[in-house]
Amino acid sequence: MISLQFLLTAFVVVLAPGTGVIYTLAIGLGQGRMPALMAALGCTLGIVPHLAAAMLGLAAVLHSSAVLFTLVKFAGVAYLLWLAWQSLRSGGALAVSAERKIDVGLRVAWRGALINILNPKLSIFFLALLPPFLSGDAGAAGTEMMVLGGVFMAMTFVVFVVYGLFAAQARDWILGSARIMRWLNRSFAAIFAALAGRLALERA
Repeated sequence: MISLQFLLTAFVVVLAPGTGVIYTLAIGLGQGRMPALMAALGCTLGIVPHLAAAMLGLAAVLHSSAVLFTLVKFAGVAYLLWLAWQSLRSGGALAVSAERKIDVGLRVAWRGALINILNPKLSIFFLALLPPFLSGDAGAAGTEMMVLGGVFMAMTFVVFVVYGLFAAQARDWILGSARIMRWLNRSFAAIFAALAGRLALERA
């Protein structure tokens, strides 16, 4: 069940920069180590509803219902555009500045969780990723999917923590340059806007 092939596949998927990685990097650069850890935790917990949906078969319903998929998708698009605005706005939640503005940890984690919760593709992703690695025992399928999903979430958290701590360390290197901070804020805003555009074009 937990084979080397699964671990390598999951690692490659987790390592690839996506919305959660960008969010964790932005929090690490803007607020430091502890908020970055909370961002990583939130992004990881945001996987739980999609894993549960895949286990319960709800992912197939989401895939087959164009209306439901579109509603969740555009909620995600709106949220990503809001994150882009928070990167550009002076004093915004994701803005990188010399004056460190630290949010409440739960708020940072909740924003990270929403990034994944509002991405309908994740449920379909788990529905496609996990079944090939099951043993074939129908009675154990639910337990095996839970274990594989748990391993995937653990890998997600560890990799995101590494990204976040790296960003927090890099913060100390960029504080002396207002130009770099402006460039980072604009870059994060552009990335979130691009991710929103990509999500808007996704189909069930």
